[in-house]
This record gives sequence, structure tokens and C-alpha cells, in this order.
Amino acid sequence: MRLVFCGTPAFAVPTLERLASEPEFQIEAVVTQPDRPKGRGLETELSPVKRAALARGLRIYQPAKVRTEEAFEFFRRVAPDAVVIIAFGQIIPRRLIDLAPLGWINLHASLLPKYRGAAPIAWAIAQGETRTGLTTMRIDAGMDTGPMLFQWETEILPDETAPQLSARMAAAGPDLMARTLRELGQGTLAPRAQDHAQATLAPLLKREDGKIDWAWPAAKIYNRMRGFAPWPGAYTAFHGSLCHLWGRPAEIPASEGAGAAVGEIRVVSGELYAACGESSWLRIEAVQREGRKRITPREFLSGARLAPGDRFGGP
Repeated sequence: MRLVFCGTPAFAVPTLERLASEPEFQIEAVVTQPDRPKGRGLETELSPVKRAALARGLRIYQPAKVRTEEAFEFFRRVAPDAVVIIAFGQIIPRRLIDLAPLGWINLHASLLPKYRGAAPIAWAIAQGETRTGLTTMRIDAGMDTGPMLFQWETEILPDETAPQLSARMAAAGPDLMARTLRELGQGTLAPRAQDHAQATLAPLLKREDGKIDWAWPAAKIYNRMRGFAPWPGAYTAFHGSLCHLWGRPAEIPASEGAGAAVGEIRVVSGELYAACGESSWLRIEAVQREGRKRITPREFLSGARLAPGDRFGGP
């Protein structure tokens, strides 16, 4: 089966490497996003998919936009049987989709139709889901709206962060994609339409998604800390500047928490706590004030000069 592989981040690499090692698949080209300058020195950074393709000597194409006539001609000349697409980062126009007889086959990191969009792993954790999975689907002109092929399901562990879950799901992707392509080639796979009424969205993360609302219960704040790691993380105001926080839900004696306003800081037995909504508490495990390094709660307390009633999220 002649394939073009489209992808950009590390999540796509295990599937690329698996397909490149299987004799029944021939990767004719790897399409990935253009190299970008990054960091203070603006050094050119290659995408993880490009690095993997270079290591295997695969042909690489990096269009700034796939909607151009040049990109169309590239795919037309290569004439793949199918295109595998995983977190590529661009919307594919209909005329490109129509070029591959077996379609463009996407590995999406959710149990569709839930969490359509750019950040399904982050939002599944942030919303407190306990299960998620992978879906292979034949893309259409919509946003993750095409017919489903196979699904793989897994538990979201109670303390699992987005990078940890992403690594587990990326490792499960190659088997699911290889099985999908084989059965498509054999003509034995029957696509299933999505129930669009059950769809939820997982939009691209924005910096403001990381802002903590202390009126939320501690469990919700903790889920967002896990889901939005490493970026945008979870942050709040403190003494006129921003600080990122890491922590988890915990309980304190009722006498120690009496009368606390949301966001109010209390120190109990040397541990740092913040009051959250629904009379819940978050035990703070690390703090990073703007422009400074990440420190322990004890280091924070030694320099913060807390006054009674001080709170996160305040002025």
C-alpha cells in the first residue's frame, strides 16, 4: 500500500516508525509543518516527525499551506493509495482528500465524537474524564467529523498528566493504524458515522485557559493542572504578579479552615493550602512566581511574608 504520512508532533512518531518498518506499507513521502525558529536565539527547530523521517531517509515535503496549487500537484504526482494524517496542524481541502482512493486516515486522540479539535487529551483530563481512547477515522471536510473505523479505549489514571497520557496513547497508535490500513486494503472495514449530536469540542489551548478560578472545587482545579501541563499550566495572581501553582486536593481540620474566602492561603502543620469552592482545599506542592524558578512551598513561605487573609487570585 503506497502511503503519504502527514504529521508534526512527537505523538505521531511511533506510528510513522511502525508503518515505515512494515513491508506491506510503502511510505512515498512524509509531509510535515515547515521548520520554525524557536527560543531566545531563534534557532531553527525541526518537527519530531521531520527528525524521524530524516533518520529513515524518507522523502520530506513541508508546505506552508496545503491549499496551494503546488501542494495539490505534489499529492497528485505521488498518487498514494491512502494518506495517514496525525496531528498535522492544517485543515485539508476537499480536492486533496479526493485524491487518495482509500481516503485520508486520521488517528485522533479521543473516543469520537467526544473531544473534536486540536487538544483532545488536555481537555479530556481537564473535564475530569476517567476514560478516553483513540479513533481511526476517514477525514472529510469538517473538523474531526468523518466516519469512524476503529477505536481503542483506556483508563485515565487519577494522577495522570497530559504528557503522560499522550505518551501511552501514542504507543497504542501504531497497532490501531496498521490494523485499520490492512482492513481498508482488504475491503473488509465498514465505516461508522458519528453521532454529531454527542460531539464536544477540544479547542486549541490558550494562555488564559490556565487561569485558576478559586470558586471552582479543588478537584476541578487539579484536573486542569494535569490537563494543561506543561502549557499553559495553572496560574493565579499573588501580590501583584502572576505565579504558577502545582498541587492536589486535600483536607484540613475544620477548625483550621473556618471562615476562609476562596483563594485564601492557610498554613497547617507547615503545609501550604489554598481555599477553593465548595469548601474544598488544594494543597500547594510547588510555586513559580513570574520570572523566577520553581520552588517548594517552604521556600515560598519563607519569602512571601504572608499576612492574615492573604489569598491567591487577589491584588
